[in-house]
This record gives sequence, structure tokens and C-alpha cells, in this order.
Amino acid sequence: MNVRVLLVELRRSVAPWAGAVVLVPALAFLYLIPGSWRTGTTAWTAQWTSMALSTRGLLFYLWPLAVGLGALQGLRDHRSKMSELLTSTPRPARHRAAALAGPTAVTLTTAFALLVLVGAVQVVADTEYTHLGWLPISLVGALSLVAGAVLGMGAGRALPSVLTPPALAMGAFAFTALMHMSPGRTETTTATGVPSTEPNRISLLSPAVQETRDALVTLSASVHVGQTIWLLAMAATGFALLVAATPRARLVALTPVLAGAALALLVLPADPHRIYVVDEAAAELVCDGPVCVTRTQQGRLAGLAGPGKEALRRLRAALGSQAPVAVRENATVLPEGSTPQWSRKTVLFDFDDDIIAAAKGEELTRALIAKGMVPGCSPVGWSSFGNDEFAQNVAVGWVLGDLRPLPGSLSAGLRREVDAETRPVWKELEALPRAEQLSRIDAMRTAAFSCEGDAFEALSGGASR
Repeated sequence: MNVRVLLVELRRSVAPWAGAVVLVPALAFLYLIPGSWRTGTTAWTAQWTSMALSTRGLLFYLWPLAVGLGALQGLRDHRSKMSELLTSTPRPARHRAAALAGPTAVTLTTAFALLVLVGAVQVVADTEYTHLGWLPISLVGALSLVAGAVLGMGAGRALPSVLTPPALAMGAFAFTALMHMSPGRTETTTATGVPSTEPNRISLLSPAVQETRDALVTLSASVHVGQTIWLLAMAATGFALLVAATPRARLVALTPVLAGAALALLVLPADPHRIYVVDEAAAELVCDGPVCVTRTQQGRLAGLAGPGKEALRRLRAALGSQAPVAVRENATVLPEGSTPQWSRKTVLFDFDDDIIAAAKGEELTRALIAKGMVPGCSPVGWSSFGNDEFAQNVAVGWVLGDLRPLPGSLSAGLRREVDAETRPVWKELEALPRAEQLSRIDAMRTAAFSCEGDAFEALSGGASR
């Protein structure tokens, strides 16, 4: 297709509208609707992989629209009552099909590329870690929009009815929804007996991906290969339906998509834990002495090193040989709902942790001391407020000799509640002989690091459960 033909087709088709429908609502969703994609280390403009996964997640809504608009484009010849005239011309059917599909494919690809570009400009300004591992995620996303639109065109040509576009759009939306519900999920149980679900390979037939849970997680190579096979087969079926002129030819045109689905399911990983995997390069540690962060957060190391070293000094003065010797960003990615795993010799933290995210300078030192004393036992991916937070406040007050609220987003009412619960325990602890203080602190740390028992109860003098 030459440029002149492309421009003519752009003027007389729904292709420009298809591009606008992809780009404008996607940007509005990302910028106007609050969610996890706007904050923390998994924000869509924070890291390259997070940006790619967040824009792919929007395909849950955008892909059905592409399918429906493609079907509307496929009805063009039927609406103009030119089908018989066009079939009588000597021009090959595949040329007419390419002229119909080409402009929409170009505009959809351009719109998705612009969406990625908007995120990429901001990612460049926010992170020092640059890599190309995100590129396959976005390329498959663009391919999915093109394949969906071409399939819709073929279906619109094969089923020329005004009901075809809305029916296909709703069917595509139902498909993506089902792939993210029970048919596309595998039920698992963590070591603590907490039930959870993980995506399975059936769900990977949907072009959308689940919400980004960790900045160190990416899609595996087998997922990219399997989805590419499936989407190319989908596009081949759509193009074959555009060319087909008889009912038998339309039935034969379904062969690529069926074969592609079967082949893709053979390539896609059967183990749920091989779908989303840790990016080893991103998880590599970058250190300033005993203070380390992952490569994704290497730009924050300068601001963390001073408070981290001061936290270690304070802990060593308070705990002696039992004190941790390093501060490290937690690069271990555990299944959602599982019990966290901590180390007595290393202060492990997460930049998305409430008290870490809200702290700077001296407050960051206090936050790191809190994580070194009582790291928290809420299951991975869950949030809670209770005795672990009370124990953190008392423990930091004991180390620094000053009981103050830890940084975070607690309301004034909750801060008063924390003070009312912790101040009597802190005063009682401070009044005890040094040996008894250390005994209670050791009992607290035993409960806190094993996640067996109640750290605050141990500080209060009760037996750890």
C-alpha cells in the first residue's frame, strides 16, 4: 500500500477514530482515576517494566473496543452496497483486504506507541535504571490491538449485520473478564494455609495482564512467545475472513486461530510461578557500604546511605552483638498471602512500606530502626494495623530514648490511639533494669522475626504465643 492509498483510506474509514479511542481514554484512565498505577515503585511512570505492564493492563478495556471498531470497518463495503461490484473487479481480494486493514493497523499501533511514549518520557526522568526487557511486553500489546481489529474486520465481513460490532465488542469484553476470573486463575494455598489464586496459561490468551504487584516482576520469555503465536494466528484468521468469498472458505479461515490457540497453550508456561518471574538484572543489589538497594532504585541510594548507616550505628549501640549489620531493599518476591521472611542480621525494607515511603533524613533513620526491630508479619500483599505497629513504636523509642510517632499516613485519631497504647509500655520498659529490658526486647524480636507470637505482648511482659 502506497502513501496516497493509505491517506485516502484514512479519510474514508474509522481508523482515525480507532486510534483516538485507544489513546484518549487510556490517558484519562491513567491520569484521572486514582489507583496503584499512580503511586509507589509500581507506578506506571516509575520504572520501564511497570510502565509496560500498566499500559498492557488497559487492554482489558481497549482490546474489546478495537475488536468492535474493526467489525464496524469490516461492514463498510456491505453498508455501501458495493460488495458484488468489488468482487467483480480484477484486483486481487488480498489487496482489497490489505487496503481495508492497513490504515486501522497503522493508527492503532501509532496510538499505543504514543501512549507508551508518554509514559517513557516520564520514566526517563524518574529512574536511572534503563533496560530493554520491557519492550516485548509493549510490542505484544500493540500486536494484540492490531490482531483484534483485523479479526473484527473479518467477522464483520463474514457476518454483515449492524449487530455484529456491538456483539463482538461485548463478546471480547466477556472473554477478557472470564480470563481474569476463575477460568483463568489457579487456586493455591500458602504455607500458612491462606488461600489465593494465581493466573494460569489459559488467562494468557487474553491480551491484558494483571495489576503490577512488584517492580521486580516481569513476564517470562515463554509468555511473550506463546502470546505472539496466538495473536498472529488471530490476525491470520481475520485476514482470511476478509478474503474469503464462500461459506466453505470462511470455515477454513478459522483454522489458523484454532491451531494458534493449541500451539500457544503448548508454549505458554503451565506452572503459574513461571508466568510472572523476577527480573534478575533489576533485582541485582547496588551498595554503598552496608546499605544496598536494587538496580531499579539505585537513584535513591545516595539519600538512603546516610540514614541507613546511622540506623545500624544506633542498633549496634542498643543491641550489641545481636544488632543487624546491613540495610538492604527486600528483593525477595513471595506469593501473595504468604508469610514474610526476615533476617536478624539484615534490615530488610521496601520502598512502598508506609513508614519508609513517608520518611526522609532523620525520620528515615527512625523508620529503618523500626524495620530492624519489628519488620512486620502481615501476609504479603495484605495491609493491617495493630500490635506490630505498637511494638515498632516502643522499640524505636527504646533504641533512641524518645517515644515519638513513626512517619506514615496515620490520622490524628490513630496517632492518639498509638500513643495511648504504647506510652505506658515504653515507660514500664524504661523503668526496668537493663538485663530485664534486653530480655523483653529479645523476646519481642524472637516473636517479630519468626512471625509466631505477639511482639507487643512480649514487650509488655506477657508470654509469646
